Amino acid sequence: MRPRKAERLAYGDDSSQFVEIWDAPGRASGTAVFFHGGFWRESYDLGLMDGLCADAARRGWLAVNVEYRRGRGWPAMAADVCDAWAFVVDTAAQPVVTLGHSAGGHLALWAAAACKPKPSLVVSLAGVADFTTARRLDLGGGAVAELFGDAPSPPADPTQLVPLGVTVVLVAPQADLQVPREVSASFAAAARDAGDAVSLVEPPGDHFSVIDPTSRAWADTWEHVERHAAGS
Repeated sequence: MRPRKAERLAYGDDSSQFVEIWDAPGRASGTAVFFHGGFWRESYDLGLMDGLCADAARRGWLAVNVEYRRGRGWPAMAADVCDAWAFVVDTAAQPVVTLGHSAGGHLALWAAAACKPKPSLVVSLAGVADFTTARRLDLGGGAVAELFGDAPSPPADPTQLVPLGVTVVLVAPQADLQVPREVSASFAAAARDAGDAVSLVEPPGDHFSVIDPTSRAWADTWEHVERHAAGS
């Protein structure tokens, strides 16, 4: 059976404050909450994650695709992440995992640190997981400074939020030029030092392979989700 994408559900009054729910055929095995990337900029939206949401639903999971305000500064974006989280998670099928791509990987990690209740698993897909390394590499043409200014250690830097207290999977494609492997590796080291359970996965492919539901990168990622769910 094909999954059905429900109507958009608003969690706020702004036109960007909504989620899209992809229903799993039958009883859901769990809930996967997705955050899209695009270096936190307005020119990208949640449509980037439609393929993964459809695939997760086809596999029997309830998939929640989150839109959030871009171009309004970090406080607005941070509020949206937790508001959307609270809107869907309290009544969600368990376990609840969160997955984010690129800047959305950052948001997924931040949600695990700041939003309640915590997910049981965070998956960062080529995520901007370390702001110091991201600044040094000038990711997204200065995307970190664009959103957070010149603060040497913004309060939303994932490496400053560990331990998250949840299991983390970091997916770093081997040929990723937009968010190179060292960004994920740096966060992995910081999280392990803080006591978090972290896996660093390095599948073949580039920055966008991880959001292609037909790719090996995504297949490898979903294996981690299923193994975690089986043990939860």
